[in-house]
Amino acid sequence: MKYITAIADMVDIINDVLHTTIRTVYPKYYPQEVVDFFCQLHNREHILEGIASGNMGVLVDKDTIIGTGCYDGNHITGVYVLPNYQKQGCGSRIMDCLEAEISKEYDTVILDASLSAVCLYEHRGYKTIGHGIYELENGVKLVYEIMEMKLKVS
Repeated sequence: MKYITAIADMVDIINDVLHTTIRTVYPKYYPQEVVDFFCQLHNREHILEGIASGNMGVLVDKDTIIGTGCYDGNHITGVYVLPNYQKQGCGSRIMDCLEAEISKEYDTVILDASLSAVCLYEHRGYKTIGHGIYELENGVKLVYEIMEMKLKVS
């Protein structure tokens, strides 16, 4: 497996990875309104912005894109791995790459963790520093953890 910088030609495959993962995993933790919110958020335009930033990558197994990750400054903005590849170290591999890039300029990394990913991040040494709530339609609330980890010893 290799982690490479995403390019615009990959937008449709990345979109499929995001939507397949969201529609498979998130319903176990969130109501349908949250699933729909994330699918609408991670649209082609949003993905193209991530690619244009140079901060989005993809994890490739043989010739198949199986996961993606993105960051902005010291904030990891997303890590997604296709369900069939989860629990095999793929998310950790993406995180290793994102943290390595962020550590070039920052001492700490932050992220907003979905309920499905909190345990992965805790095992990596992240600590919850807050809780976020985002109001959706129909009175539905998206709840998430705000997590942080020190990358360098000051």
